[in-house]
Amino acid sequence: MKVLVTGGAGYIGSHTLKALRNEGIETLTFDNLSTGHDWALLGSKLYIGDLSDFESINKAIFYFKPDTVIHFAASIQVGESVLNPLLYYTNNLKNTINLLNAMIKNDIKRIVFSSSAAVYGTPQNNKPVQETCTTAPINPYGQTKLMTEKILSDMACANQIEYIALRYFNAAGADKDTEIGQAYKFATHLITRALKTAKGEFEKLEIYGTDYPTPDGTCIRDYIHVDDLAFAHVLSLKALFGNIKNEIFNVGYGNGYSVKEVIGKVKKVTNIDFKVSESARREGDPPFLVADSSKIKQLLGWLPKYNDLEYIINTAWEWEKKLSKTQ
Repeated sequence: MKVLVTGGAGYIGSHTLKALRNEGIETLTFDNLSTGHDWALLGSKLYIGDLSDFESINKAIFYFKPDTVIHFAASIQVGESVLNPLLYYTNNLKNTINLLNAMIKNDIKRIVFSSSAAVYGTPQNNKPVQETCTTAPINPYGQTKLMTEKILSDMACANQIEYIALRYFNAAGADKDTEIGQAYKFATHLITRALKTAKGEFEKLEIYGTDYPTPDGTCIRDYIHVDDLAFAHVLSLKALFGNIKNEIFNVGYGNGYSVKEVIGKVKKVTNIDFKVSESARREGDPPFLVADSSKIKQLLGWLPKYNDLEYIINTAWEWEKKLSKTQ
């Protein structure tokens, strides 16, 4: 099997590349390195290009001749998408269409798509969401993911493509070998932001909203270790070569932790009592978003190994400490 990975130099992409390599799968990463890092590829092949350039992605596919594509490349910050929606519709939608056109031109029919739990918007109740729940994104980021899912569905109906879309919940943690981890220039994920505050990189950690309809007033999320998420991609690839195709799967643990609970656990792991302040809500944040992942477990046999918030934070902390030594 040969797999072209767009955005493979990023956080989730690089962990998936490592999982693919461990399975003996040949890969080529297509990445513009705007937010990713070539060192995160751990020696895997890289083609530097941008999906806005059709000829660039077409050339990469033509010469590599992959059997399948895994599509990670996207802008991912919810708040930024609210402030600059056109950027998100251009990068996440228009550039994905370039990729799909290049796939069709080169007769590549299989794709695993990096979608998001943001497609659900604000669930109607504080229960884990199933794939059949209403999709009503409340920010442009979520809209672009849902619109891409619709494009893939329509193409599948036209027999142009076979796909699996994975709706991620909150990816967190780092490689257990501490070879790779989250290394964004502007950290926005809660656990990473909290750990960097513990390290002294930020003066304080802000909590955006303490008046949500949750037990402690802060948002509740489902945090999944990035290695379990990476393994879901491996299973999805194998499924596309079997009898499972054109499916959407949630990927999360079904456990919800509030912002305050996560902060408390970070302080416990690091043994550092960093400063925390409370501020107003951000636009585009639902109060409760937790996965029902029974479908991926039943159909793909996905069995997560790292469903433990303290373990997740520990691996991320070890990575952050390594970053401090190398910077």
